[in-house]
Parts: sequence; structure tokens; C-alpha cells
Amino acid sequence: MVLYSPSASQVVAAAARRGLSLTEAEGAMLAEMGEGLLRSFERIDGAERATLPTSVPRSPGRVPTTEENPHNGWVWRCEIASDTTTGPLAGRSVVVKDIVPVAGQPMTGGSAILQGYTATFDATVVTRVLDAGGTIAGIATTEDLCMSAASVSAASGQVRNPRDPSRSAGGSSSGVAALVASGAVDVGIGADQGGSIRIPSSLTGIFGMKPTYGLVPYTGAAPIDVSADHLGPMARTSADLAALLQAIAGFDAGRDPRQRADFTVGDYVGAAERRDLTGLRVGVLKEGFDLEGEPAPVDVAVREGIEAMRALGAEIVEVSVPRQELAIDLQAAILIQGASEFMMRGAGTGLPGKGFFDEQIGQLAAGGLSLHGDQLFAAIKYCMGMGGYLWDAYGGSYYAKAQNLALALRADYDAVLENVDVLVLPTTRSQAKPLPDEDAPGLAAVELAQDASLIRNTCAFNHTGHPALSVPVGPVDGLPVGMMLVGSWYAEETLIGVAAALEAAGATQAQLA
Repeated sequence: MVLYSPSASQVVAAAARRGLSLTEAEGAMLAEMGEGLLRSFERIDGAERATLPTSVPRSPGRVPTTEENPHNGWVWRCEIASDTTTGPLAGRSVVVKDIVPVAGQPMTGGSAILQGYTATFDATVVTRVLDAGGTIAGIATTEDLCMSAASVSAASGQVRNPRDPSRSAGGSSSGVAALVASGAVDVGIGADQGGSIRIPSSLTGIFGMKPTYGLVPYTGAAPIDVSADHLGPMARTSADLAALLQAIAGFDAGRDPRQRADFTVGDYVGAAERRDLTGLRVGVLKEGFDLEGEPAPVDVAVREGIEAMRALGAEIVEVSVPRQELAIDLQAAILIQGASEFMMRGAGTGLPGKGFFDEQIGQLAAGGLSLHGDQLFAAIKYCMGMGGYLWDAYGGSYYAKAQNLALALRADYDAVLENVDVLVLPTTRSQAKPLPDEDAPGLAAVELAQDASLIRNTCAFNHTGHPALSVPVGPVDGLPVGMMLVGSWYAEETLIGVAAALEAAGATQAQLA
């Protein structure tokens, strides 16, 4: 990369954007002092570029045909497999969200600003899928930079719900959900920073898990905020979800700052063989339900799922976490400010933290933002504008307080989970809603993308780190309902076991009618 020495006025302007006032003379002095800094950057440029291993040969893939993409779930098709014929994913096809790099294939993050980027390495989860015998079948449509809970903002167009193509497939892992639900692939890997695995799983009627924070390495994937980033499995059956989680979970040799080294991967495949819930204690979270007036259809369906758990031997009690009502406010403070600072100002590298960073994407995102920023979805512009304003006006005070409150919320849930094995509540507070007119998305698309009823129940667990699994129940009026199971840190075996027992008893609905 060619480095250019800044002028005094450029240094003054850069400082001003960060709230610091400099004189022209100070700018000139700092520009001269900065010459040594540029020499350091030149030496860094000459050093060996870090990368992740890419061991399996592959062809470049192709654009999907219209016929094979009825719901617009695909952005790219490929067929990448290792020679492994055994392993938890043997014989299964896997799609990854368009923020998970697959070497030699495009990765756009659903956005105009990353058009033209081709990944040069495999994310750790991709390597693990291939090592486990799975086949990478392609890249799935993603909401614009993942900042939407609907399926309206991807640069490649709206994603349609296989259950009813006139309705939203949820977001931001919209394409993965549509492809898994329709049967186009066996399983998929989504990403979740506020519900982006569980929301589309709920709306399309599949199983989707946000694992314990750090259980699945995020290494190589495009981040939003290190404190909330999760990758996780999506599938039509609990057994398939367990197999994918078994393949991708585990410590990644210090390359992911979200992970600690002392956790143990469970037997998720074995957990999926559970058939009864005798002795299980289930806490029904009061704050997850509507408590006034007639019960919402979503609540009715979830309570029927709870009764199915009782019939399988579980003990049902009601529990309360009053601070849960603050979760959506914590989401606003942490994700809006975090995305503005770490995703946008960090140009896709996801500062801060020690670990592996994608050197190429930082340069491309910065250039793409300059060239194509006007094409960003309104929610991204809001994030950049309001998030930037909050940093400028209040520094990190609200971000810091929200993170501290998240620790308190985690402690609240830890305390409740000392007395119950599983918490249960609706995944989303509403079902899939009609998509707006693609020709004139405007305010209708923005309102759908920012629908608070979609993230109200999911977002807490991104900030507390607890594992959360959306299980398909219902349907109600022909549309799926998600029932969310939440457990203690690293209790994925328990959640999968509950889901498997419900599925075996016929209490789930994860196949297209």
C-alpha cells in the first residue's frame, strides 16, 4: 500500500472529527512527527501477511440461477468438500452466512460497500465443517451489514419466507433460514448479535441456536461488536443442529478474543438422543410474555409447548428477572455505539481484542464506504450517524454503563438458573410480517427492519452470553412460532436434549407443509 504524508490541515481535520481542536502550527508539528509513524507502517507493509489455513482445493463457484433461488436465499453457489467420509457432518450440505469467509468465494456482508471482495482464507468454522465431512454448498444472503431483524435490506434484494413468500424471513441470517427451511440445504451457520440466528429461525420454523459466548470461534468472520458476536447452527432437526454444533465448537488456539481456554465441548450429538424430560426443572420467564389482556397467539403456542414439556416429565415453575425489561435498551446502547465505532470506524476489522484480523477487508471496507456509502440501508446510516453522535457527545459513558448493566443482567440470570435447568419464553413477540413493496421500500422497510417485537426477547442473551435455542412450535394461522430455551453457560447439551425430546414427541414443527 502506498502511504502518503498528511498535510497540517489534514491532521487538524482528523483531530476535529474526534473532538480535539488543534492550531495549524500544532497540525504541522504533528504531521512532521508522524513521518516516523509512517515508516513503521511501511515496515509492517513489508512483513508477512497473516492468514488462516485453507487446505481443501476448490473451484470459484457461480451465481445461482433464478430457478434454484426462489426465495433469494443464495448469493453464491459452490461445492467444496474434503476427502473426509466420516465425521458428524458426513453427507450433509452446509451454507454459511455472507459474513463467513470461504476462500476463493465472494463475501459481501449483504452490502454495497463490500462488492468485489473475494475471501482469501477459510474462517475457522468453515475449516471445521470440511474436517467433519460436510460440504460447503454456498453463501447465504445477509441483511446489509447484519443490521436488520427482517429480510428487507440486503444489497441483493429481499429474502422471502418459504412458509409464505409474501412475508419476511427475519434477519439478519435471513438467507440461511430460508435455505434450511425450504430444504435447499441440510444445515447452515448464522451469526447472532441480537437475535439474528434465532429470529429468522423462529419466523421460518426451524431450530436455531446462539451458543454460549465464545463456544464457537468467530475467527475470520466479519464482526459488529466483540462483546456480542456469536456464530451458531441452524437446522430442520435437533439432530442436525447438534451435529453441526459438534463440528464447529471448541477453542481456536487464541485467535478469537471472545474465547477462554478452559471450557469443555459437550456431547451434543449424544444429547440429541434424549426422549423424556423426567427430573428437568423448567422456569417460565414472566417477562417474556404479554401479561395484559388476551394472550397473544405466540404466547398461546409457546404455553402449549410448555405443557408438552410437562407431559414429558418436566417440572414447570414461573420465574422472574425484572431487569430483563432493560435488555432492549442495552442492545441499543451497545450495538448502535459498538457498530458505529468497531464495525464502521474500524472498517470491518472489529476492534478491539487480540486475535486474528482480516487485513484485506479493512482496506476494502474503508474504500467501499467512501464510494458506495450512499447505497447503505437506512438502518446502517442511522447506526453510523446516531452512534457517531453518541460517541462525540457523551464519549463512552453510556456504552460503558450498558456493558456494566449487562454484567448485572448476567448475574440475575445466573441466579435464576441455579434453581432451574432451563428457561423458556417466546423467541419473537410476533410472527412473520408481510414484506413491503420492493419497488418502493422506504419507511415500511425501515420500520420492519427495526421492529422491536422481534428482538425484545432475544437480545438479552447476546449480552449475558447464555446459550439460547429457538425451537419451532405452532403453527398459528399457518405461520411458525419460536419457543426459546435458555440455559446456563455451556449447557448446550441440556437445551438440545429438551429440543430432541419435544421433537420426538411430535411437539415441534420444522418441516414445510
